[in-house]
Amino acid sequence: MAVTGPDFVSLQVSDIERSAAFYEKYLGLRRRPGPPHAVVFDTAPIAFAVRSLVAGPIAEPGRGVALWLHAHDTQEIHDELAGAGVTIVSAPVDGPFGRTFTFADPDGYEVTLHDRA
Repeated sequence: MAVTGPDFVSLQVSDIERSAAFYEKYLGLRRRPGPPHAVVFDTAPIAFAVRSLVAGPIAEPGRGVALWLHAHDTQEIHDELAGAGVTIVSAPVDGPFGRTFTFADPDGYEVTLHDRA
């Protein structure tokens, strides 16, 4: 028996509505039904969510996670995020995963977008 791969990704955030609104506004994600402690988005091939912090202190939400998401036009998303004052961690570059860049979400999660399918 072996694990087949990731099937669900969620980020623990300090303010669910703020984070959900961020991902809806800047990445165009849409909500789907989910539990009351989380906002689950309609993403493929696996579900992505933001959820309330679990029990115990988390001094720095957003540290220690590498999250990559696919997008069709990373440059357009980069330009909108940069124009809105969102922290761009690494500028767009062309590489083996297509055009990629990394930004920081409201809790400091560094999210990399790439456009190669």
